[in-house]
Amino acid sequence: MASHRKPRTSVLASPAGRRTAAGLTTAALASVTLLSQSADAAPRAPKPTVEEVKQKVDDLYHQAEVATQKYNAAKERAETQRDTVDDLLDASAKRAEKMNESRRLLGTFASAQYRTGGMNPTAQLMLAKDPQQFVDRNHLMERLTGRQKQAVTDYQEQQAAAAKQRAQATRSLERLQASQASLKESKRSVQDKLAEARQLLSRLTAQEKARLAELERQKEAAAKRRAAEEARKQQERERQRQQDGDGSTGGSTGGSTGGGSTDDSASSKGAKALAFARAQIGKPYVWGATGPTSYDCSGLTQAAWKAAGVDLPRTTWDQVKVGQRVATKDLQPGDLVFFYDDISHVGMYMGDGKMVHAPKPGASVREESIYYMPIYGSVRPG
Repeated sequence: MASHRKPRTSVLASPAGRRTAAGLTTAALASVTLLSQSADAAPRAPKPTVEEVKQKVDDLYHQAEVATQKYNAAKERAETQRDTVDDLLDASAKRAEKMNESRRLLGTFASAQYRTGGMNPTAQLMLAKDPQQFVDRNHLMERLTGRQKQAVTDYQEQQAAAAKQRAQATRSLERLQASQASLKESKRSVQDKLAEARQLLSRLTAQEKARLAELERQKEAAAKRRAAEEARKQQERERQRQQDGDGSTGGSTGGSTGGGSTDDSASSKGAKALAFARAQIGKPYVWGATGPTSYDCSGLTQAAWKAAGVDLPRTTWDQVKVGQRVATKDLQPGDLVFFYDDISHVGMYMGDGKMVHAPKPGASVREESIYYMPIYGSVRPG
């Protein structure tokens, strides 16, 4: 007997069922994908501490200062090469005028020879109406021949000199282009370092910025304490020297003046340089600046010693080579103190372990302990 039961209908057989199943499948796949992505995702790096941020920012400022000195050196080279190129171009123009004069003289001789038709002296004598006239003319032509030879020699020398100057100008232009490329690269490096430092600082919360400021105050306080201690030791050394009767007349700033005219002159110049530097206190640090409204570190020391009548090179790397090397314990006002193993920063000694310097971007020319940064060495210009 035939069965009359209605056949079972699958849920997937109806359009509605298919849509429902498709939706469930999509949701399931999405869930699996999200779980997979969560499982594969790398753990987020922990946020750096304020101390770590400070260290990173300090490193970036230091790197920016190194790049600033490279920029200063490249700028100085570019300016020197530009002057050289200008001088060579002026000399080439003058040389070209001399060549034109030699060429015109040769043209005159060539025209004279053409007019005589290149006749030999015997023919000229036979055709001459007056023998004396021939003698005079022949003597003149002999003299002209000598001048022609000299004119040719002069022209050849002018040509060789012009070729040499063109080669020199070409090499100078190439060096100028290299200096300009280095200048551009150093500028970009400074800007990149400073931008990274600003970005790190901008991520700090108000509480973290307060902590950063406190760390900075602690570092400054420690440097001041060391400066005060070194000043006290120096005063003790001075008193001991005076008691020993060695005739020294130094003060708390260290060093024996010896009473000689050379030392007196150096001391006077150092005082003038220091007076200028202190007058700049409060003006902003700007990398690559040499005044009068802003300075970088070596720009300030260069301008200060120029006011005292001494020309210093532009970069810290060159300034450290000028003058007499001085031990830290023998520093006098106006002496230059250099910092870090790469000699990327410089300040001017004031006395009692303090200096005036243009510190870094965002800061102004100020007084500070020389022990705020690791000391490389010191020199006394003049």
